[in-house]
Amino acid sequence: MRWQGQQLGVADAAALPGLEYLNGLVRSVTTPEFAGITFHEVMAKSALNRVPGSSAMPFDWTINPYRGCSHACSYCFARGTHEYLELDAGKDFDSQIVVKINAVDVLRRELAKPTWLRDPVQLGTNTDPYQRAEGRYRLMPGIVDALTASGTPFSILTKGTLLRRDLPLLAEAAASVPITLAMSIAVFDDGLQAALEPGTPSAAARLDTVRAAVDAGFSVTVFLMPILPHLTDSIAAIDEALRRIRDAGATRVVYGALHLRPGAKEWFLQWLAREHPELVSSYRGLYPGVSATAPKAYRTWLARRVRPLLRAYRLEGGAEDDAHPRAARYTGLAGSPGTGSAPLPHEAADRARLAASVMTTSRGRRAAAPPTLF
Repeated sequence: MRWQGQQLGVADAAALPGLEYLNGLVRSVTTPEFAGITFHEVMAKSALNRVPGSSAMPFDWTINPYRGCSHACSYCFARGTHEYLELDAGKDFDSQIVVKINAVDVLRRELAKPTWLRDPVQLGTNTDPYQRAEGRYRLMPGIVDALTASGTPFSILTKGTLLRRDLPLLAEAAASVPITLAMSIAVFDDGLQAALEPGTPSAAARLDTVRAAVDAGFSVTVFLMPILPHLTDSIAAIDEALRRIRDAGATRVVYGALHLRPGAKEWFLQWLAREHPELVSSYRGLYPGVSATAPKAYRTWLARRVRPLLRAYRLEGGAEDDAHPRAARYTGLAGSPGTGSAPLPHEAADRARLAASVMTTSRGRRAAAPPTLF
């Protein structure tokens, strides 16, 4: 692994955040409860990750307490990040999980700095903070508490039903800071889901988690992503998905076609050749060479299928390409900040500070009303 070749106290600029030093690796752990998975416990140097200004991602700050993901989704776009550790983007991404065991303490120190301006923070945009490892390490309650205590708004995107464990904590925190929750559900056919995402909870279990979050007072978004050409893009499949999402109480849906970035593309095409060899030529036509996104013509065709059904089920949202998260207000608890209620004390203080000086994000946009991802 990359960190094994480092010299003590010498930074490796190519390493992932938190893995720049040899003494960051504490130990590697295997346990019977997580058969086939190795946890690499590290002492992180940082918890807040700044998104490069050149990135297409519509947010500036993320927290990733874990690297790699036992959900083992064949299409996961983050697979390529494991290659920075000299691990492969396939099986190693699913089974070699890096855990930042001191993430909460590091985060508290970073949030306490006078330079921290309470920009919105996103969790779950790279690897899932509520994957199975969280049941062992319980990092998220401390992260939620640290963000809340500092007055920092945040959003969580997950496929993990372990989110239910923290709903009481999140509901209490949402009285103090804006919080948004989203559940990712790509596949509603149990057989296909088990083959494509073997480490994830079933769609039914995730929908039950959506219901629990709604019952806790949250307005929940569901990410119907990725929609897979020839596998989940039929009118019948989309209709069933949106009906079940509506019945679970979600209010908003973000949908999008499959992305196949380097690392993920090779692994997904291996899966496709094994499970659906009749579709390989079609996919190579849709995603030729190094192309990572579906053609615009396909995305337009998909929108014509999805949008009428969104209207029929009275669901808000739209395509990921259409979303403008930075212009959106918070959509957390009903009556919470951003839904017309009076500003919280920390919001009023922030607005006063912003009136005296212009704050810009890494994209150069003013962040007087900081938006969230969803």
